[in-house]
Amino acid sequence: MEEWMQVSNAVSTTDLELAPCTQTFAYRIIKRTIDLLVSTIALVLLMPLFGLIALTIKLSSPGSLFYPWYVIGRGGKRFTGYKFRTMIVNADELKKELWQYNERNGPTFKMKNDPRVTPVGRILRKFSLDELPQLWSVLKGDMSLVGPRPVGPEEWEHFEDWQRRKLSVTPGMICLWHIRGKPKEFIEWIKLDLEYIDNWSLWLDIKLLFGAVWYVLSGRNY
Repeated sequence: MEEWMQVSNAVSTTDLELAPCTQTFAYRIIKRTIDLLVSTIALVLLMPLFGLIALTIKLSSPGSLFYPWYVIGRGGKRFTGYKFRTMIVNADELKKELWQYNERNGPTFKMKNDPRVTPVGRILRKFSLDELPQLWSVLKGDMSLVGPRPVGPEEWEHFEDWQRRKLSVTPGMICLWHIRGKPKEFIEWIKLDLEYIDNWSLWLDIKLLFGAVWYVLSGRNY
């Protein structure tokens, strides 16, 4: 936690002056209204599923139900999101030992057959069910349904000036690379997020929301 605070404090106003945003006030109001309505309804309707997932996690492996996700959002705001826990308790400590097997180029870590993932966690990840608690972050306003993915502190350390524009909008649960596929190059992740920022519209958000439904049902995530 102390390391997270130190890294996050490096996000200064000067850094973010390099990140202009052209979203109109009307668009932000409409987008926020949709976020509030959808997240509220989804949280209520999905409560039985949340309970089932929580019970399954608790019965299948020791540890907490939720994994705290320390990230950086719009304007450099630090916040903690939550996911259903899909890994063993000491997963973060083991990451350094597994880094040589990283299938992504850059500061992000991704391993298809990650031994830290529990059997139940593998299913949750495949269908993105572990991401559902982020609806609470959407309800609070830390996240939106659609937008660039939040920035992790380890990613921010590697950002170049032009990449900081990613923090000019509210991050989202769903983004372009969910629909187009997750590129292996870290810089391609950033480019897709900036493409969303440069082409924002309610119609694009709607297309991404419907695309996300197919993405989840198809079980393409890992």
